[in-house]
Amino acid sequence: MEKTCAVLLADGFETVEALGPLDCLDRSGVRVTRVGCPGAVATSSNGVPVTCDATLAETDLSAFDLVVVPGGSVGVDNLRALDAVSAELRRRMGEGGLLGCICAAPMLLAENGLLDGRTATCYPGCETDFPDGVRPAANGVYRDGDLVTASGPGFALPFGLALVAALAGDDARDSVASAMLLG
Repeated sequence: MEKTCAVLLADGFETVEALGPLDCLDRSGVRVTRVGCPGAVATSSNGVPVTCDATLAETDLSAFDLVVVPGGSVGVDNLRALDAVSAELRRRMGEGGLLGCICAAPMLLAENGLLDGRTATCYPGCETDFPDGVRPAANGVYRDGDLVTASGPGFALPFGLALVAALAGDDARDSVASAMLLG
């Protein structure tokens, strides 16, 4: 059965944190849907416009195997303003649905009280609402069950590969990494 992923894109998203993982997932055969939050076009923090496949209002996020939330402080602020995003994060974390958050995006999990007893990382300085002991000292990519988090833009491709492994397995990850000259 085909695996599916929704990448949430709001104006101000960090370009590489959205498109790098999207590329890794697409290369692995995952059907990736760019979900505009809220509109049909989202513009990155670098001014790159991305045409979305669907808008948040017309998308049932629970139908996807994986939801990815890129960082970018403005993009995260724009996602924070959307009740449907917080509701989906709470649902996924409560029911064990696969979720990936990078850079500033894990702040949304902390603000919703979803990180107790978990291991998660974020961009340094964004962990102010994290419970004690949640954020490892070293920056990087961390997987805690169905939650994959990464520290920032420099980890976008390793984050994408970790998402491929979580969704499609280690062989798929290794194949994508090899084709991308990453491993």
